[in-house]
Amino acid sequence: MEGKPPDYELADRLALTSPAQVRALGNPLRNTILGLLHERAATVTELSTAVDRPKSTVAHHVKVLTEAGLVQVVRTRRVRAIEEAFYGRTARLFFVSLEGSDDGAEQPLDFNDFEVAARESGPAYAEGKLWGFIRHARIDEQQKEEFWRRMAALVEEFDALPRSGDVVHGFAIGVYPIPDYPQLPRSTD
Repeated sequence: MEGKPPDYELADRLALTSPAQVRALGNPLRNTILGLLHERAATVTELSTAVDRPKSTVAHHVKVLTEAGLVQVVRTRRVRAIEEAFYGRTARLFFVSLEGSDDGAEQPLDFNDFEVAARESGPAYAEGKLWGFIRHARIDEQQKEEFWRRMAALVEEFDALPRSGDVVHGFAIGVYPIPDYPQLPRSTD
């Protein structure tokens, strides 16, 4: 489908507010399933064929994603005597926000987008096909927040691109503090 993917209704954004939701994203196969569902709704059989994994394995991961609220049944069809479910994402963009956790306490996360990106980008790096930048800048909190808002808009733009071509491309972005980065002494001018 050209235009706005995917082929079913879903929210634009969903805040992940529990460690269980974030852990659900921590598995590479589940991330791949979510990526495929960004294009269109699919059955477990279609997903299993796409990822070349047993149907039972894919069904397990779809169940984890469903229980975490990241995937839902968006339609069904009858095939012979069986009702076949088509799964879709619950949102175009998932973002981590533990502010809404039950006890209000800060929760440790065991998921890091950059670990996933590093794993996925290894073959592209080896083939000389990895495009990337890393920069460092001394900026204050307000500048960081404004910059991050602009980057979040860029991520949304990337997510909304019409799906085409034969190759899936990854896009990783982040801003992080580096407390022990070397600093020049204060200027005396």
